[in-house]
Amino acid sequence: MGALEEAHLAAAVAAACACEEDDDDLELLGGEAEPAAAAADAMEPAVRALLAGLGEDERREGLRRTPKRVAKAFRDGTRGYRQKVKDIVQGALFPEVGVDKRTGSAGGTGGQVVVRDIELFSYCESCLLPFSIQCHVGYVPSGGRVVGLSKLSRVSDVFAKRLQNPQRLANEVCGALHASIQPAGVAVALQCWHIPLPENLECKTLQGWIRTSHSSRSGVFEGETSTFWSDFLALLKLRGIDMEVDNHSASIPWCPLRSYEVPLSNGHCKKSSTNSMVSAVTSMLLSLGEDPLRKELLGTPQRYVQWLMKFRACNLDVKLNGFTLGIVSVYERPGGGTVDHGAIRSELHLPFCAQCEHHLLPFYGVVHIGYFDNGSGEGIDRSHFQALVHFYGCKLQVQERMTRQIAEAVYSASHNGVMVVVEANHICMISRGVEKIRSNTATIAVLGQFLTDPSAKAHFLQNVLDTAGPAV
Repeated sequence: MGALEEAHLAAAVAAACACEEDDDDLELLGGEAEPAAAAADAMEPAVRALLAGLGEDERREGLRRTPKRVAKAFRDGTRGYRQKVKDIVQGALFPEVGVDKRTGSAGGTGGQVVVRDIELFSYCESCLLPFSIQCHVGYVPSGGRVVGLSKLSRVSDVFAKRLQNPQRLANEVCGALHASIQPAGVAVALQCWHIPLPENLECKTLQGWIRTSHSSRSGVFEGETSTFWSDFLALLKLRGIDMEVDNHSASIPWCPLRSYEVPLSNGHCKKSSTNSMVSAVTSMLLSLGEDPLRKELLGTPQRYVQWLMKFRACNLDVKLNGFTLGIVSVYERPGGGTVDHGAIRSELHLPFCAQCEHHLLPFYGVVHIGYFDNGSGEGIDRSHFQALVHFYGCKLQVQERMTRQIAEAVYSASHNGVMVVVEANHICMISRGVEKIRSNTATIAVLGQFLTDPSAKAHFLQNVLDTAGPAV
């Protein structure tokens, strides 16, 4: 067994174990009660119907527990429906007199309190894909009472953990805080990022994502001349957040899948090849306690199915721009010898978006490919590599497998040596109970001459480093 095969097997086993442990840990830590379990029971058959519609075999390794994992992810991501703000805020108001009003404002007598950079994730009600949120909450205490700072974050999370759109989320957080803590005023500012369609990924980082900013305010923050609102914006600027510059983004269409032409029937339309999948998603909404006929959800099952169909199973061995997309024998370890670093060619920062087969959630990032010239003196065009990455990304995947498949395909064309590095952010690491917001996963595959020459590896990795932009 070659080095790549061993590394891939070890990584795959570790990933599978981690996935299983995450699920088990959540259960051991005291999950939700029987109603949630009943909802999961109703959701799992729906996920099986989706897998069947994608041409997948739910019994294959990697998919056997996917229905359970997807049900748990949706249940955790919408737990806000089962939480009440009053239960969070109750008992969290504390007396804090501050200074005398005649000398200024502070503490509990009119001084502003702002909690910035609250990292949240929510599910877009238009397409059921998670979106990233950076939330900033400010309030002006009244009655000589302040609220525990963690409660501002927890109340924000209650409403984020529901099917949402950004402006309603800002309004609901603002309204709930104003009603529950009865301050002089509340301000909420959100910066939100929605994953784009795979074909619209154009970058190394979050550029190209749909980014919008939204705000909501009450009480003393209202009005264009409010000094409290001006102070709130100024305190955000201290963190490099300029909501005034971002205000124009509120007019940008939020969900890219909204551009899809869909019948507003939620599974009750005439028979089609995807109608059973649409019906399955509708049943998922019902199991979450949502109303599929709510106007904001009309068309949502169709959009989610159209997103999933971009990752339909394709198991054909085909020729694509000179790459053999099948199983090739690549594990022979070549002999040593001097390597000409001038023969190393590379294509870096090839963007991709794939769908995690464990949770049916996107993972996205970049692929770096290094290879030795096969002697022709001509490199392979970047568009061919991008097509290759797209081919392996647009299906239910795991990052380890995708890395290996790309390396094998490139080796089939170069024959001398290949090195592939994939860097990706996994939504399933963020939007579920794990919530490791800044985590990033890197995988590597090494074949041919790169196996025997550490300096060749170092040369390629230095090229990646030299051209790197901001961290994804």
